Amino acid sequence: RRIIIDTDPGQDDAVAILLALGSAEIEVAGITCVAGNVSLKLTENNARKICELAGRPDIRVFAGAIRPLTRQLVTAEEVHGQTGLDGPQLPEPIMKLQDRYAVDFIVETLMGEESGSITLCALGPLTNLALALIREPRTAPRIREIVLMGGGFFEGGNITPAAEFNIYVDPHAADVVLKSGVPIVMMPLDVTHKAMTTAKRTAEIRNLGTSVGRAVADMLEFYERFDEEKYGSDGGPLHDPCVIAYLLKPELFRGRNCNVVVETASELTMGMTVIDWWGVTKRPKNATVMRDIDHDGFFALLTERLARL
Repeated sequence: RRIIIDTDPGQDDAVAILLALGSAEIEVAGITCVAGNVSLKLTENNARKICELAGRPDIRVFAGAIRPLTRQLVTAEEVHGQTGLDGPQLPEPIMKLQDRYAVDFIVETLMGEESGSITLCALGPLTNLALALIREPRTAPRIREIVLMGGGFFEGGNITPAAEFNIYVDPHAADVVLKSGVPIVMMPLDVTHKAMTTAKRTAEIRNLGTSVGRAVADMLEFYERFDEEKYGSDGGPLHDPCVIAYLLKPELFRGRNCNVVVETASELTMGMTVIDWWGVTKRPKNATVMRDIDHDGFFALLTERLARL
């Protein structure tokens, strides 16, 4: 599977990138960065730090949208720390940021490579993907599928009572993507809240005894503190790696094809993903929405692939 990872790292984004780089079945054509968890300047820096941690300075990293399509940027330093990647002490990257704008790279790759050969893996706000679809509508039928982390329905939201963070940051971009006609697989909070790190699982990653294992454990121990306080749980949900795990082992997940619409008008429910789980509308189904995960299988896969780095 040849993929572009669109991301706003973020500790869980970082673990998703590492899972992809530790998996021979996946070829990362490039990493495109977007403002989200923290500012664009920090997300593109963090992406390069992660590539170097994995021993993959050959991966091309591109900077994209500095803000959402129409709204002011909302960030999440209270979750991810001031750098977006607090926890481990990772050196500043040596590898260079690519000169091309991330949206240009996405469009040129989709138009230049065989149709249906590229999967887009969206781990943050969907601004870059929406801009690519708006700029060149001919890209839509050339995308194999978009696998994204975002939204929630039965679980509600994690930044407002109604909205999940990635969709809330740029609901208008999510609206463009969900109306694009591209095959979409969606990992909402309903499934990612079942992918819970625990002290035992984090210890197993640390006990790999590698620089990657130690760094990931440091990331998780910092990142978990917010959700442990919020939910009273042992550990926290590991959202973004679900996207990559789905590409590797789709049998770990269960869901159904639904219609999904994003609220873009009401400030009360801005960014809410209205998922027609029970098929009560006549609206066409536009996304496969995952709701269940084999969490033991997920963490076994994650730990095994991190061990390869």
